[in-house]
Amino acid sequence: MKWFISPKELRRRGVVGMNQRNAWFIAELNPRRNYPLVDDKLLTKKLALDAGIAVPELYGVIETNHDIRNLARIVGKHDDFVIKPAHGSGGNGIMVIVGRMRGHFRKASGQIVDQASMAHHVSNILSGMHSLGGQPDKAMIEYRVHFHPMFEEVSFQGVPDIRTVVYKGYPVMAMVRLPTRDSDGKANLHQGAVGAGIDMGSGRTEHGVWHNQIIDLHPDTGAPIGGLEIPGWDRLLELAAGCFELTGLGYLGVDLVLDRDRGPLMLELNARPGLAVQLANGIGLGHRIAMIDAAIGRDGKPTASPAERAAFAQARFSAEAARHFTP
Repeated sequence: MKWFISPKELRRRGVVGMNQRNAWFIAELNPRRNYPLVDDKLLTKKLALDAGIAVPELYGVIETNHDIRNLARIVGKHDDFVIKPAHGSGGNGIMVIVGRMRGHFRKASGQIVDQASMAHHVSNILSGMHSLGGQPDKAMIEYRVHFHPMFEEVSFQGVPDIRTVVYKGYPVMAMVRLPTRDSDGKANLHQGAVGAGIDMGSGRTEHGVWHNQIIDLHPDTGAPIGGLEIPGWDRLLELAAGCFELTGLGYLGVDLVLDRDRGPLMLELNARPGLAVQLANGIGLGHRIAMIDAAIGRDGKPTASPAERAAFAQARFSAEAARHFTP
C-alpha cells in the first residue's frame, strides 16, 4: 500500500491544503464583517427564516444565569429537545435529550440526567466553555430533529447531517456525516463520526472515512454506507447554493438535515469549513474550484440563480462527468 504521496502528486489531484484554504478562500472570499452572520446561530436562524429557509423550531433562549430558572418552563411540554451554545463550534456543548423518565431526562447516549444537571450544563454554556474564543454565550433550546428513515441503519444514536461546501455560490462537494458510538451520537468527524462522500449528480452516497480510514460499513451497525439515495437532492443543493446570498461568504459550509416529518432543515452555517470532505469523496476540491473560476472568472460573482448554480454542480461534478475529466 502506498502511504506517502508527494506534494506534486497532491497538487495534480487538486487536493487543497489548510494553508491554501486559509489564504486563498477564507481570507480572500469571507469578509470578517460577515462572520457574525454564521458564528451566531441565533442570527443565522433569523436570517434563514426571513429568507424562507426552514430551520429547527426555537423553543427558548437563556442569556443569563438568572434566567436558568426559566429552563423548566421552556422544556415543560417537550419530551425531547436540544440544548446548544449560540456560538459553539465542532459540536461542542450540544446536549440532546430524547425522552423523559420519572422526572429525569434521557440523553441520546442513554445517560440519565436530572434538572440540576441540565441547569449546570446551561451555566457552562453561558460561561463560554463551549463558545468560539471562550466568550460569554447564550443557550438555545430547540426542536430535536427526527432523521429520515433512510438513515436508520447507518446512524448510531444521533442525527446525520449533510455538509455541502459552497464556493462563490456554487455547491462544489458534499458528504453526509453519520454519528457513531465514538462521536457520542454527534455528526462531527473530529469527534468520531463517519463522513460518506456524495455523488453531486445523483445524490448517492459512496464510501466513508472514519478516523482517517476508508470504510464501507458503519462501524457500529455494520450496514453498508454507500448506495444510499438521498431524497430531494436537487432541492438540497439549491438550498445550499442560496446560502451564499444569505451570508455573502464565498467559501461556506452548509449543514442540512432531513427531518422525517418536516423535510429539509438548515442546521447551521460555517465560515471555516474543513477539508475532510476531500477524504470522504476521494477527490480534491481544487479542480472543481478551477472549473467554477473558469465559468465566472477568478474575481467574478455569480449571476446565475441558486437553482441554476445547483444544476451546474450536478452536471459538472457528477461521478459520470469525473470519468471524462482529465486534470
